[in-house]
Amino acid sequence: MYDVIIVGGGPAGLSAAVFTARAGMRTLVLDGGDSSVQRALLNNYLGFPEGILGTDFRSAGLRHAERAGAEVQKARVLSVARLGDGFRVSTEDGEFDGRYLVLATGKATDLAAALGAEVVERADGKGVCFRVDGQGRTGVPGVWAAGVAAGTTSHVIVAAGDGARVAINLLSEVTGKRHVDHDVPRVAEVS
Repeated sequence: MYDVIIVGGGPAGLSAAVFTARAGMRTLVLDGGDSSVQRALLNNYLGFPEGILGTDFRSAGLRHAERAGAEVQKARVLSVARLGDGFRVSTEDGEFDGRYLVLATGKATDLAAALGAEVVERADGKGVCFRVDGQGRTGVPGVWAAGVAAGTTSHVIVAAGDGARVAINLLSEVTGKRHVDHDVPRVAEVS
């Protein structure tokens, strides 16, 4: 059983995966391969003053999540269901069980209907998203949502930041203390 299953391999999902995997949670990202970032040219993402193609950005995000320890599988999710204290996620290629579920599904909100996650009109009036609290929790215990699926703007830097925020909040709730993930360079790396 995975600790966290993240549905969606776009900026929010991959960012969440980096944080949960680095914290030692067994993390699975189920990536349908249809992230809209693949069709973008990012000229406003901090750290890339020359811009970066969305395909290159996404490839780097996949590598980063895997390097952090997340498992990434290309799979289209067909359904999610409650399974005891966790969830079962069914794909075209099999089923995966996890204790927590992070929905980073972009504009797609149909998956969680069977779980009872509430869908509401987006604040910008451009479709729907999951209703989440200030931490990113849906109304279903153990189910979180991040990025566009949680109502953020589609700007990649905001979606990625929201994935990180939701993962930090999930980790904080699981451990009972505020999660902090900061590394300090060794002296030789600074000079």
